[in-house]
Amino acid sequence: MSVTPNTPAASRPFNFTLGFGLPGLLMVALLVGEPSNLDFALSHLFYQPGVGFVGRHSWLLEDVLHDRIKQAVIALGVLAIVGFLLSLLPTRLAPRRRSLGYLVLALGLSTSIVTPLKALTGVHCPWSLVEFGGAETFTPLLSERAPTLKPGRCWPGGHASAGFSLLALFFMLRDRRPRAARIALATALGLGTVLSIGRVMQGAHFFSHNLWTLLFDWTICLACYRLVLYRATPVERPLLAAEPAG
Repeated sequence: MSVTPNTPAASRPFNFTLGFGLPGLLMVALLVGEPSNLDFALSHLFYQPGVGFVGRHSWLLEDVLHDRIKQAVIALGVLAIVGFLLSLLPTRLAPRRRSLGYLVLALGLSTSIVTPLKALTGVHCPWSLVEFGGAETFTPLLSERAPTLKPGRCWPGGHASAGFSLLALFFMLRDRRPRAARIALATALGLGTVLSIGRVMQGAHFFSHNLWTLLFDWTICLACYRLVLYRATPVERPLLAAEPAG
């Protein structure tokens, strides 16, 4: 069958086995390996006994990197929702309906899973632990929590998702604007890393908390891309019927 001008173009090839498999292996490694020794070592770099974490009251880390960046990502999400709603009408955005719908879905899922997981796991922040001047007892992720009147709300890293959720922009752009997609990928990884380091410096999260956020957000954005935007090439599509014999 010939391709008409209205037929959507196939997506650029993507190795989904690797895209899903590598993050999955890293998640298993984090669960089996228990990275608490590395977490504590990194957090101690930014902790001074009797003083606290060096970034706890930093204007740059708290006001700019914490509050303003979060507000910017919320604004992006609102714009995406507005754009998607306008695309439902006969406007210039109508041809971008699927892309905008993907962006709303991927951003929404990437950021909304954090709060339920925090409540479910009850992991404490470094600044709450006795090793860092707090009163709570550290317990690994899969271990039973030590008795406490104040369950933790620190796993996975919530603020890191403000940066890593922008991976959605990479997948939204990769088939139409590859160069812009690469910029979006670098921005998401770079911003997420900066925000992660900032929260470690403040004692708000361990390193592994933010690594989990990256793995979750990548997997969510990739899964949404596979379901909503990805169009396989003819070679990738399974044969619907065998060729006639003879």
